[in-house]
Amino acid sequence: MTLSSTHRPSPKAGGAAVVPVLAFAGIVVAVMQTLLVPVIKDLPQLLGTSPSNATWVLTSTLLSGAVATPIMGRLGDLYGKRRMLILSLAVMVVGALVSAFTDDLLVMIGGRTLQGFAMGAIPLGIGLMRDMLPRERLGSAMALMSSSIGVGGGLALPAAALVAQHADWHALFYGAAGLGVLSIALTLLVVPESPARARGSFDLPGALGLSLGLVLLLLPITKGSDWGWSSGTTLGLFAAAVVVLLGWGAAELRTKAPLVDLRTTARREVLLTNLASIMVGVSFYVVSLVLPQLLQLPTATGHGLGQSMVVAGLCVAPLGLTMMFTAPVYARLSARYGPKTTLIIGLLVIAIGYGGGLGLMDAAWQTVITSVVIGAGIGLAYSSLPALIVGAVPASETGAANGLNTLMRSIGTSVSSAVIGMVLANTADHVGGVAVPTPHGFRMSFLIATAAVAVGLLLAVFLPKPDRTSRLRAGSEEEAALARAEEVLRGFRGRVLDADGAPVARAKVTLIDRRGRQAGATLTDGEGRYALAVPSGGPYVVAATATGHGPHASSASHPGEERAVELDLSLPGDTVRA
Repeated sequence: MTLSSTHRPSPKAGGAAVVPVLAFAGIVVAVMQTLLVPVIKDLPQLLGTSPSNATWVLTSTLLSGAVATPIMGRLGDLYGKRRMLILSLAVMVVGALVSAFTDDLLVMIGGRTLQGFAMGAIPLGIGLMRDMLPRERLGSAMALMSSSIGVGGGLALPAAALVAQHADWHALFYGAAGLGVLSIALTLLVVPESPARARGSFDLPGALGLSLGLVLLLLPITKGSDWGWSSGTTLGLFAAAVVVLLGWGAAELRTKAPLVDLRTTARREVLLTNLASIMVGVSFYVVSLVLPQLLQLPTATGHGLGQSMVVAGLCVAPLGLTMMFTAPVYARLSARYGPKTTLIIGLLVIAIGYGGGLGLMDAAWQTVITSVVIGAGIGLAYSSLPALIVGAVPASETGAANGLNTLMRSIGTSVSSAVIGMVLANTADHVGGVAVPTPHGFRMSFLIATAAVAVGLLLAVFLPKPDRTSRLRAGSEEEAALARAEEVLRGFRGRVLDADGAPVARAKVTLIDRRGRQAGATLTDGEGRYALAVPSGGPYVVAATATGHGPHASSASHPGEERAVELDLSLPGDTVRA
């Protein structure tokens, strides 16, 4: 029996198609998220409801996505990232089919809520990449995965507009379901499962507490203008949200295996990155909500541009397409200056886009310029975020940490949807019983986005530099993982060597307990060194695998004392490759 292999995919597992397939899953998520943007101004009439209620057709998707991202990330760490990726997409397909057969507001909101679970595909895809790809490919691959949500949005807008203009708008959901099924099939065919597993169990109370807290927070933001901002209902819900989220946080700190590791989140580099992610999320969704409505408003209103759905979609499409083209630019900038600098540059570009956009609302070509500039900035910012997170947490926490980071972005988009929907509804003119957005509402929305970017920029400036961060001081993720493990004295440490006695860098070293469960995992540094902490004394198997080498496993016992047991591992030549 070869315990060390554990069906671990090598960096070449699944071939070169792994990254495109995972990025396609991200594009499917983006299509789902922006599916209804072309018809957003018509949703109240299509569903027979008020504009503020119609906003929940979008907000419910963003809200469920915000909750699903850390949940699916944690489940992926526990039970397999590929398995949870497929489950996320399957729930999305079910939600799309539910929405395809209804005109009822509540049923539609239910279907859109299920579709939001697809947001878990982003952190799961990034986690799979980290587990499978060599370090030299990881940065660009994560940038592509992170920016895929913009790419999908850019492609979805004109396509969805074309469908909605020439067919029943429910056909949009059939298209989303078909893309979801295709993504599931490609994932099953191409992407191998990662063997990396975290210890612990799933925190169901934490998931329920987070869900309740976010609903209590977003509901009064959306309905506050209808109920009155000083009404007992609005203030009571805000107060309840604070109480629930504080109680949830306190409970998470006491839980052995929390849904969100708030202690890890409290690290300066993780906390500031996540807070900046909220601001990037706000800025991303504002332009997606405002420009299509501005473009489609009839010229008879005096401020609309009178464009068709398709033309409006084409004008906003550069937002996502530019994000796609900035992924390779990010890789070069980040390699030279680091992800912190790239994040700052991205936020500055977004600020320029929104600032200029305040005066570029008089012609369709002007909105294209706004879309291109803002898309370039968001592409750089989104690509930087996972790199900052991955560099600050252990490999075993990648899925949950990226899930939390995507949660922060989703909270930003959810708040953006609710706030901008409220701003546009409250600044609208009512013509013939129909609410018509105004230039004042559009400019207020852009000012809110600019303020969010300014806050994000301030947070990014205070991110620690890599050479000042103890966990990153070694200059690579392998050495950072080693440094973290060596903080605990009780465990195993040593070197991984090849058949000639030369050190093997970036070998995966896995600790397996007496029950056959993974108790820890790490990567060797440039000199083949590793260190693994043990939870308690007793017998273990320490297994090592590396590309180009056969696997090796050694039985060892730890006395349970506060000391490190030296154990070197020797990898044979690759005898299993055909």
